[in-house]
Amino acid sequence: MLLAFAAGLRAVTMLGYRPGRIYYVDSYEYLELALHPRPSQGFRNIGYPLFLKLLMPLHSIELVVAVQHLMGLTVGVMVYALLRRRSVSVWAAVPASVPVLFDAQMLQLEHAVLSDMLFIFLVIAAVTTLMWSPGHPSPRAAAAAGLLLAMAALTRSVGLPLLLLVLAYLVARRIGWSRLAIAALAGLLPLILYASWYEAENGKFTLSGVDGVSLWARTMTFADCDRIRPPQPEEALCPNGSWQDAASEYVWAPDSSLNRMPGGAAADNDLARSFALHAMAAQPLDYLQAVAHDVSLAFHWTPARHPQRVTPAFGFKKGRWEPTGVPASARRTLTTYDPGASGVYYSAEPYAGFLRGYQYPAYLRGPFLALILLAGTLGLRRGSFLPWATAITLLVLPVALLDFDHRYVLPVVPAACLAAALAMPAQTVSFRKRTLSLVRTTRFLELLIFRK
Repeated sequence: MLLAFAAGLRAVTMLGYRPGRIYYVDSYEYLELALHPRPSQGFRNIGYPLFLKLLMPLHSIELVVAVQHLMGLTVGVMVYALLRRRSVSVWAAVPASVPVLFDAQMLQLEHAVLSDMLFIFLVIAAVTTLMWSPGHPSPRAAAAAGLLLAMAALTRSVGLPLLLLVLAYLVARRIGWSRLAIAALAGLLPLILYASWYEAENGKFTLSGVDGVSLWARTMTFADCDRIRPPQPEEALCPNGSWQDAASEYVWAPDSSLNRMPGGAAADNDLARSFALHAMAAQPLDYLQAVAHDVSLAFHWTPARHPQRVTPAFGFKKGRWEPTGVPASARRTLTTYDPGASGVYYSAEPYAGFLRGYQYPAYLRGPFLALILLAGTLGLRRGSFLPWATAITLLVLPVALLDFDHRYVLPVVPAACLAAALAMPAQTVSFRKRTLSLVRTTRFLELLIFRK
């Protein structure tokens, strides 16, 4: 029944907002990479463009968001199915799947031409595959999970440390060297092949051309070059008086020290990484404080504006949005992918009206997310470590490597709900044991009284 309602919500979303939300920078670049696949030196990883490439023969943006809505439903089903497989009661498994199936922000994310939904699907599919068997995962499951995490790493960079975390987890589980080797090979081989492709195109064996730029931007909110004393080549990357209210803004600010250097961000990526590492080593407490502050934004009751100019939630709104300032090449990219698309995104009544009212109560508030994460720690000895560690990694690492974004919190939710629900059986069993003990004691007393 709940699944039918969740599917109905997604049908209403597709009827209420057409054809699918196109974002100026992100979406056009993903579509351009889908038309001409290559290793990007920027922030757009290749995983999502390859997904778009797979769907390109049908030439439909609406089909893309429809598939993403199906992914959202599937994630909810995987959460529920895994919990029931692990003998979690229906009363715990159903609430755990509700935030994935009914959160309005999840609906909005599924309805946008962005990589996030694909990433969430791949990560939860990998966790489900590894945890499906009560014992050690089979060789086939280990290979499938490694491949899914490799695809996640090619979709979003945070997937790489997540893959390494899972391999470390499998080592700790002592699943056997053969299974571990299979998982490692399936996870690392696609990344090695992609890095080789990147080297052939751009001259460096790497997965990203902007990892150093990201770390440099992270340090700009606290860096003090009087304390860092960077080597002479890095001095040009010191804060230059340009102030931004969020770390990621320094990547794009034209007057930031990095963007005043010749060659562009990709050309100075190694230098930026070196500066960032020197800054973190010289100011470790300042770095940790900056990360802790930005992570805490996920737990606000009212979503924080970060940066101040950005509305935190995507928001279901009323109206018609036409692209402005979009280069002709970007418009051609869109129409090549979908000849019927113009970039115009509009609401349609009465469906959009329902969603505008629905979005305000149907939102997982920050304090509830904190409680869910806390609940997950209660079941660490009962097998919730993998989803709990996955949730914490997805929450902290994007902030530690660049900045906080409300979009990046949504992948945390299904993993956190899995961990929290897995903590419930221990409490349920304990409650049952206490109840059974009380019943037996009562019967024993009744028997004594009756005999007297």
